[in-house]
Amino acid sequence: MTLPDPLTDRYRPLKSSYSETPVLVIDTEADPFEILDAARQRIRAASDLLETLYCLCFKQADASDIPNIVSALYLLTQDGNDLLDIARQRLPKLTV
Repeated sequence: MTLPDPLTDRYRPLKSSYSETPVLVIDTEADPFEILDAARQRIRAASDLLETLYCLCFKQADASDIPNIVSALYLLTQDGNDLLDIARQRLPKLTV
């Protein structure tokens, strides 16, 4: 029988990591409100970037900028989503 590894249970790697060995992880035992704040920060940054892009004139943009922008948006939203998933698991269940 294999026992669960407490380190891998506590520290969940971000899905946005491209390496085989995760270097960025979420401490699943952190205060859920701190986890929510981290998620909000990333989602807000992605939203602000999208709003900026919506307001810009793309005549001056270079085609090579698009993959960079998409990559930044992916990292911010995926990390935010991973953080929300952990926070949702940690917050107390409300019964109606």
